[in-house]
Amino acid sequence: MTYVDIRSIMEILPHRYPFLLIDRILELEPQKRAVGYKNLTMNEWFFAGHFPNNPVMPGVLIIEAMAQLGGTAIIEPTATATTVPYLAGVDKAKFRRPVVPGDKLMMEINVMWIRMNIGRLNAEARVDDQLVCSAELAFSIVSDTRLFRLDASVLHL
Repeated sequence: MTYVDIRSIMEILPHRYPFLLIDRILELEPQKRAVGYKNLTMNEWFFAGHFPNNPVMPGVLIIEAMAQLGGTAIIEPTATATTVPYLAGVDKAKFRRPVVPGDKLMMEINVMWIRMNIGRLNAEARVDDQLVCSAELAFSIVSDTRLFRLDASVLHL
């Protein structure tokens, strides 16, 4: 599958504004690979305080953006309505340069392995073909239909 727009991303992931950190997925091979990006503008909520007069995207949000892209790659396409990928670990994270307003954060995720309900990914983020962050991400895939339906017990009716 190629090209996944924001509406389709929101069908795969439970994240919403202001914490949805992927604008578009350019390539998606479920359980193998994903390529996507986040366009950064001065209007991003985190730039106001990180840092005043020197806006820099927080490293943890770069990791989160890569993890969200990884979440789209790690789950089976037929299971998106009943499973949620949770970030379970971050290893070998390295930050090489700041990400600032005006940058297009291009991310690539490659699935290293998946066994039952856990998996491991190799993640890289680039700006203008320059590596800005790399990490290995671990995931736990959790079945939780409560997240996707409202019934009388949840609403206390």
